[in-house]
Formats: sequence, structure tokens, C-alpha cells
Amino acid sequence: MNQDNLSRINSYLSFKLGDEEFAAHVGKVLNILEMTRITEVPKAPNYMKGVINLRGTVLPVIDTRIKFGMTPTEFTANTCIVVLDIQVDGESIQIGALVDSVQAVLEIEKKNIMPPPSIGSKYKSEFIVGVASIDEKFIMILDMDAVFSVEDVTDLKIKAEENEMASEIEKTE
Repeated sequence: MNQDNLSRINSYLSFKLGDEEFAAHVGKVLNILEMTRITEVPKAPNYMKGVINLRGTVLPVIDTRIKFGMTPTEFTANTCIVVLDIQVDGESIQIGALVDSVQAVLEIEKKNIMPPPSIGSKYKSEFIVGVASIDEKFIMILDMDAVFSVEDVTDLKIKAEENEMASEIEKTE
């Protein structure tokens, strides 16, 4: 789907990280996976939990809570992996993001999204597109492309590829 069509969609997937509720545009969400075994990757950034095999491809999985400066994810029955399509320097990258729980798909009109908080927020505001008030609670709308810098994605790709090569070498030995 092209960017024009995506920008007309007002659907967002909401999810919890700690006590806070966030939302990502559904155009960025490819899949929602139940928790599965994550293979750790040596010397990876602290927010990278590891990699999983997703239909034959290596998918880097990040701990979204660590990425946002929160305590690491504690795995529960509701913990899941949201597979995202991130655009970095014109390249499409798939990343798995650990979330405490997926809440709902919400329809939020652009006119109902308030500007992000300026100062005093414990989250980097460049990640936040805006804030929506739904059922007397605030939901922070995230720009998933902005959550990851070019360096972050490069690190994730390199570590995932190194791990994939190591696995291939082990198979041939």
C-alpha cells in the first residue's frame, strides 16, 4: 500500500508498556506474534533481546520498554511481539517489538490527536506524533520510524546477520 493510502487510514494498534498505553499506525504493523523463544545475540545493544525465526527469515526483537528508558519487559501470558515495518533511509526493515500486551485497534481521527507533550515527558518526544484521549485515558501515538535511528537499525541488522551466519556454520559442522 502506498504512503498516500496509508496516511488516509485512521486505525492504530494500541498496546501497553508498563502502565502507559501507546499506539502505532496499523500501516506499520505486519503481525502480532505470541511469545516464542528468543535467541540471544552476543554483544548486541542492551535493548535488543535477540532474534527469532519468522517464516524462514531472521527477525531482530527489541525490548520496547528498554528502548523507551523503562525497566525491562517481564514476560507474562499477555507479552507478545508486534512485527513492524520500519522505514529507515528509504529502506524497509522488519523488527519485532516486545510489548506487555496488545489492547485494541482504535479508530482515531487526526483532529482528535493533540500535539505531543513538550517538556517533562519521560519519553523522547521525537517518537511521539501526538496524544489521543480515549475513554478518559491518554494514549501516546508513536512514529515507529522515528523510534529507531539509522544506527539502531544498522546495529540490529548486523547482529541478526552475524547470528544467522553463525547458525549456518553450526549446521554445516
